[in-house]
Amino acid sequence: MINIYSLKSTAIIIFSVLLIICIHTPSFSQKYEPNWESLDSRPLPQWFPDAKFGIFIHWGVYSVPAWRKLEEGRYASYAEWYEARVMDNKTNGGYDFHRKNYGEDFEYRNFAPLFKAELFNPDQWAELFKKSGAKYVVLTSKHHDGFCLWPTENKHKKNWNAGDIGPQRDLLGELTNSVRKAGLKMGLYYSIPDWESIPRKIEGPEYFIRKEFVDKYGLTPEQYRNEIAIPQLYELVNNYQPSLIFSDAGEWIYDDEFWKTKEFLAWLYNEAECKDEVVVNDRFCKGMPANHGDYFSSEYKDADDGKLKKYWEGSRGIGGSYGFNRAENLEDYSSSNELILELVDIVSRGGNLLLNVGPTADGRIPVIMQERLLDIGKWLSVNGEAIFGSSEHNQSHQEYLDHKIYFTSKGSNIYCVFDQWSREIIIDLKENQEIANVSLLGSGVNINWATIGKNQLKIEIPRLTISELPCIYAWTFKIETK
Repeated sequence: MINIYSLKSTAIIIFSVLLIICIHTPSFSQKYEPNWESLDSRPLPQWFPDAKFGIFIHWGVYSVPAWRKLEEGRYASYAEWYEARVMDNKTNGGYDFHRKNYGEDFEYRNFAPLFKAELFNPDQWAELFKKSGAKYVVLTSKHHDGFCLWPTENKHKKNWNAGDIGPQRDLLGELTNSVRKAGLKMGLYYSIPDWESIPRKIEGPEYFIRKEFVDKYGLTPEQYRNEIAIPQLYELVNNYQPSLIFSDAGEWIYDDEFWKTKEFLAWLYNEAECKDEVVVNDRFCKGMPANHGDYFSSEYKDADDGKLKKYWEGSRGIGGSYGFNRAENLEDYSSSNELILELVDIVSRGGNLLLNVGPTADGRIPVIMQERLLDIGKWLSVNGEAIFGSSEHNQSHQEYLDHKIYFTSKGSNIYCVFDQWSREIIIDLKENQEIANVSLLGSGVNINWATIGKNQLKIEIPRLTISELPCIYAWTFKIETK
């Protein structure tokens, strides 16, 4: 005989489980309208805040001259700005450099045939990025100079894309396939304006590039928007289904109505094949940074993350430039220790680090950049538990003696990252927590610890030889709470 009460109980349990799943699972089937209230209601795909570490790649025609004089100040050494801030600049040596090495009549577009990428091995790049511990990769599909790294069908980009000239390859497509084959997410950067067609700076009438090139190659802003920018965004999404779109420079000039940003994002979130996993940043148009988009994008620590309303990502180069800059020497590159601590600092404050490499024109990632990535990967192989999938703790860091101690959390565990191997550290937990155990990630050595009063934890740092250290540069205590 069937027990009808048992059937009812089972049905209730199943219904309850399904209800819980529905409540706690972001709904991407919602229809998003082309207005900010609707677009901003979209949940951030969880893969992005879990990833914490990605690789940025600035590569293009500017990788041929690959030079800009090193100057003081943030943004002052960006070699990818060769066309706009170097070749005709009489104050920083660029004017003389360009004419001495390439000649008076050598246009920027003449670099395209020299951008050959003959040594580009996308599988090798993807394997390096995987070994670095990164979870996603973002390639500059088109920078401000307008050169495209894919064989775009856009009529205005004929002989100004990697399929027609230079490499005569689909650089974006090849790397996308290799990165995904390696198990990583693939994203793309797209400059909303081109210098040739959106020529004027916001703060004045001067041109980014020589007016003769604006007149020779440019379109009106409206033509550019309708015939290049918007069609190419749709082309890129349909052809490559990116997991991330890093827009740039749209916030310099013109608002969301001009760039038709809301209409594009509504289509992206509703209809694109990648709609459930794609994330976008906040540089499509004026008024968007820190207010709209899936996350806020900062570069070289140019934002106060304490005022942000969005999840955020900090990007930077291993040196002072995104594009490869031959003017940089060893002392101009951050050390592996500095980059690891920057990753820890950003993650402790609730963000991601997008660390840039600048390949050479022939398609090689400079060896010093490879070394830095591999060092980060070795560190993450020991300490990744404190990074990937972690959340902000109730405090990002504490000052202890002459250095900082950083914190992240995951479930009931607190992770304490420190970079000075002294006798002990004392942590102010900020709240009364019962400690169950303390361990050192990557090591089975017993850790002595004791609570002091209600809120402090004293941890003795064990005496280990160099060969016994789980890693170099920085170490992590895992604090398990009840």
